[in-house]
Amino acid sequence: MVEILLAHSDEEILSCYDVVVQLRPVFTQTSFLQQVKKQMSEKYNLAYLKVGEEVCAVAGYRYSECLAWGKFLYVDDLVTSDNQRSNGYGKLLLDWLLQQAKNNECQQLHLDSGIQRIEAHRFYNREGLEFTSKHYAVEII
Repeated sequence: MVEILLAHSDEEILSCYDVVVQLRPVFTQTSFLQQVKKQMSEKYNLAYLKVGEEVCAVAGYRYSECLAWGKFLYVDDLVTSDNQRSNGYGKLLLDWLLQQAKNNECQQLHLDSGIQRIEAHRFYNREGLEFTSKHYAVEII
């Protein structure tokens, strides 16, 4: 059985670790749990797709509002486990996120994707997301 759930407890958050670390390898289990809980206090949500007892895909997201986009859902993290790709789980989770955006009266859904993630870009394009801007950043040390 496939189900999409929201992580609330430490155990639920940690059940997402093995998938998220494939996208964000800098985290240990402890630092991942601490960071997610901190972000949750700032309205971050962690959704996960389970098949049976296995977490196969994870999405971190938040709602916000700005002059450029109106009310929007921003996807911080969207990753399917390496060993579960091409099973449709990423699409199921993205469709769920789009429905959440609609349910919360968002005008748009946004995400950034690293320039090296070519396969992810193909997926996003196939699913109807459009390349609309370049994102610039500078590290502040």
